[in-house]
Amino acid sequence: MALHETVTDGVATITMDNPPVNALGIADTYGLAALLDGYGKRNDVRAVVLTAEGRGFCAGVDIKEIQAMDTDGGHLGLVEANRSCAEAFRAVYECAIPVVAAVNGFCLGTGIGLVGNADVIVAAEGVGFGLPEVDNGALGAATHLMRLVPAHRARWMLYSCEPASAEELHGYGSVLRVVPADDLAASAAEVAATIASKDGSVIRAAKASMNGIDPVDVRTSYRFEQGFTFELNLLGRGDEARAAFLRGERDPNAAAD
Repeated sequence: MALHETVTDGVATITMDNPPVNALGIADTYGLAALLDGYGKRNDVRAVVLTAEGRGFCAGVDIKEIQAMDTDGGHLGLVEANRSCAEAFRAVYECAIPVVAAVNGFCLGTGIGLVGNADVIVAAEGVGFGLPEVDNGALGAATHLMRLVPAHRARWMLYSCEPASAEELHGYGSVLRVVPADDLAASAAEVAATIASKDGSVIRAAKASMNGIDPVDVRTSYRFEQGFTFELNLLGRGDEARAAFLRGERDPNAAAD
């Protein structure tokens, strides 16, 4: 299990821990959704910190797992990776209490979906936020990227696969704080503690009200994007890109460096 949970003083901390780059497997992605959904029935938790151990926050889905599941020519690995991501992103957004993302190192692919749907973002200095989906023969999470950067910046990031820095996102207001890496955990805990100090019923109502006035239906929008991923896979583009990754023809850590 690549997820660890602790609860202290009304704040739950979920830590993703899947070395070397926190590429989330299908079971853990579903598991993250289940943890977040569970807080709806827990009055002892009033805020959540979502963070990660190791080099970076999240490098995306586990491509090796997808390809291993699809060796028979089927598409179960891709289908389950997409379904689990949709569930995890939904669970962050619909979590009954605010979710604070504490982002270290790099935030790519799946990480963008998680962080883009969070309520508050704290990042370490120099973190790169990116969506390398085009290089992976896929699409998805532009819905969430556009919650982090302006629309035309998001288009360039999608087309080029080039990342943006935490400092840039702070300038847009999407990242609340940029702090030294050694201070990330404490800063995120401070933000979460501020939320947890409020009346729990009011905070839950505040989150529900903010979601209710959101101009974008993030779940439907993301599933629309995923349709193009399936289309590209049927054309062979997705499988070609994933196979090249596994053959070592693409640097597996390039996007995470």
